[in-house]
Order: sequence, then structure tokens, then C-alpha cells
Amino acid sequence: MEFLQTNLPYILAGISTGGQYALIAIGYTMVYGILRLINFAHGDVFMAAGLIMIYSYTVMPLWISIPFTIILTVLLGFAIERVAYKPLRTAPRMSIMISAIGMSYLLQNFALYITGGLTKFFPSIPWISDSITVFGAVTKRVTVITPFLTIFLVVILVYLIKHTKIGMAMRAVSKDFETSELMGIKVDTVISSTFIIGSFLAAVGSLLFFSNYSGVTPTVGAMPGLKAFVAAVFGGIGSIPGAVIGAFLIGICENIIKGLGWTTFSDAFTFVLLIAVLMFMPTGIFGEKQTDKV
Repeated sequence: MEFLQTNLPYILAGISTGGQYALIAIGYTMVYGILRLINFAHGDVFMAAGLIMIYSYTVMPLWISIPFTIILTVLLGFAIERVAYKPLRTAPRMSIMISAIGMSYLLQNFALYITGGLTKFFPSIPWISDSITVFGAVTKRVTVITPFLTIFLVVILVYLIKHTKIGMAMRAVSKDFETSELMGIKVDTVISSTFIIGSFLAAVGSLLFFSNYSGVTPTVGAMPGLKAFVAAVFGGIGSIPGAVIGAFLIGICENIIKGLGWTTFSDAFTFVLLIAVLMFMPTGIFGEKQTDKV
């Protein structure tokens, strides 16, 4: 029981962090599944959601600032797709990648200009930020809420993809981009919907993440975004269940390592684990086998 009380906070924190990584990782894996593109600006959308919440909370009540943050983040994701990716739809893959990296630095530098490089502190959200006791371990309520909310959102997303018209269109475009366009599917609408869903989940993940780690800086989205990307690759990029499972595994392992006193190596472990998995399963745990069309 003493061992459990000592280590349970790290396990709970790992599950919570994994859920937050999962919400970001889904955005990466959905965009890749359709466009075969890594949206390098996705981690910065996560950061922008935190800053939007901070500044909106100074001028409006909490119950308005939360939906306002989510809506503005969704609009930001939509604008990024329209400005940085849509004009390059037929361009070489390298051009689109450079555009994605450029958009990432643009968001970071704009945030640097707005904040002056100073750390901004996320507001405390009532009830969610309260401390509770779980089996003798003291933690924040957001730690317990996160995994359940993540699973709930993932179930809704999977239902949307499997049983709705837009979901069927997403699956068709992910299988064959050109043929889907010839069959009358509005590819631009499908791609925009993908960015909207990914940005929505990133906004929710941002609200949960910064309720635990309140400091927001212009570059704070880089490491969570990178770990979420690793989770997506680890689980099999293009697979939503794979991204979620990979994110939870990374979050739990990372926090257990911190609990053992090896905090310095917690970030490095994520990438060592990825290398080890890809050595034996190049497409990830749930990745589809690559086939060449002839």
C-alpha cells in the first residue's frame, strides 16, 4: 500500500498526460491519413489555444472564454489549411513540408511578439483544477477527468468516421485521393473538415494540459507536439486507435521514469522507445502494410 501511495500519483499523471498527447496525436494521424502530410504547425495550434484562453479570460467570464477558445482555435486550424496547404495541393511534397515548417515558425514568432517572450500563466478553472484524493494519492481532478474525456471523444470520432457521410468521404480520400475526386467527393471540404476536427481536439487537449502545467510560452507546444507525433508514429501513423494507445503508453512511461528520479532522461526515453519499435515494426504497432500500386 505504501508503494502504491508513493507511485500512484505518477501513474495517474502518466494516464492524464497520455490522454492529452492522444488528443494532439489524432490531429497528426488524421491529416497524414488523408494528405500523407505531417502538419508541423499542429503543436503550435495547441500552444495558441493556451494563449487564446489566457487573453480571452481577461475580458470575458470563464463560461464564455472556454468555448470562445475552442472556436477560435478551430478557425485557426481551418485558416492554416487554406493559407499554407491548399495552394500547394499539387506541389511537390517537399514544398508542402517547407510550408508547414514555415507556418510553425510564423505562429511561434507571432506568439513571441504578443507575449514579449514572457511566460503567461493559465487561469485556474474551477472544479477541474481542484485537488482530490484517489486511493490516498493527492492529485488534481483534471488528472482523473482527462482519460475518460479522451476516450469519450475518440469513440465519437470513430463513430463519425465509420457511420457518417463525411466520415465515409474521409476514408475514401485516404485510400485514393485522385479517384475520390473523380467520383465527385469534395476533397477540399474533406481536408478542411480534417483540420477542423484536429484543431478542436488540440484545443481540448490544451485546456486540459495547461490546467496541470500552467506556464505558456511561444515554444511550449514544441515538445508536446513532438511527443504526440512520436505517439502517432509509434501506434502506426494513419491509425486513430494506434495514436491513442501510443500516446497513453508514452505518457505513462514518461511519468514513471520521472517517479524513479530519472527526470533528465524522460524525454529521451520517448525517442529511444520509438527507435526500438520502428526497428522491428517500421509502420508502427497498428500501421498498415505498404503496397505498391501497379
